[in-house]
Amino acid sequence: KLCDISPETRSSKEPPTVASSLCISIHRITVKNASKTLENLANAIQNDPLDGENSRPKDARVAAVSSDVVRAVRIISPYESAYKSVTKRRALMWDHNIGEEAGEMDLFIQFMLMRLLTNLQGKSLNYTRDLGLDAQAKSNLFMINNMYYLKEQLGLTNSSNNEEGDFRVDSEWFEDKVGSILEGEKSKYLAHWEILNSRLSNVDTSELSYQKDRLLSLESGRVLKGRFQGFNEDFEKTYAVHRELAVMNPELRVLLQKEVKSVFFARYKKFFDRYSKYQFSKKHMDSYLKYPPPRIEMMLKELYQQV
Repeated sequence: KLCDISPETRSSKEPPTVASSLCISIHRITVKNASKTLENLANAIQNDPLDGENSRPKDARVAAVSSDVVRAVRIISPYESAYKSVTKRRALMWDHNIGEEAGEMDLFIQFMLMRLLTNLQGKSLNYTRDLGLDAQAKSNLFMINNMYYLKEQLGLTNSSNNEEGDFRVDSEWFEDKVGSILEGEKSKYLAHWEILNSRLSNVDTSELSYQKDRLLSLESGRVLKGRFQGFNEDFEKTYAVHRELAVMNPELRVLLQKEVKSVFFARYKKFFDRYSKYQFSKKHMDSYLKYPPPRIEMMLKELYQQV
């Protein structure tokens, strides 16, 4: 109400009232503090620690800073007019224009999210510097978890987790940027499972020779023993690494389980069904054939269940 007292309603000779001077002073301080708060928020996102369990979870789940940014976006997004009041009088680090030439709040939201992506990529890089066979896999899955979370929470999606009235980033840059990172990291992650296919090439059965009682000769038996044993060892090592990782979103968990399966399972089933019929070991067939396809399927459904 104080601000409704306009200088134009008074004569040019009439000095400003205490009320109008106080209103102008309060407004200037508010604009200054609001712009500084927005800048501090953006800087805090970019400078979020790259290490520590809360900042970079050991099981590669969604980082706390991602959920904090989503919450911040939803809190500030309704205050478009207040934001315009700030940009009307003050240039900002993400928008140097003032007044009518200044951009909408979408510019600030984009600035925040780009700083978040930069921070998450820094965290992802630090996973690769950890000791252990799971370092690169964690790096990829961490980005998958966070990108999927951002798309689900802020993107134009039909996810069942959407709540009516939730703010959405209706912009191509968001879908393109977050989507491209998600797909790129997913491809890198699935490549960790490709090693299993190296053991599944066809064996020329015309070159297999037999001893008595349908038992393959020693030389022919070694070929199939090597293939099955090699797959078993590679599968156990790979599975042990990825079993400790977490995907909290049930839709993403099922999606990744299916995509991991698509990398090698059909080929393995064909290999198993074809060559498990041969008697290539006298005493240890059960050991070589300990992963029949149904067991592999069951184990894949247990991936990413860490809580």
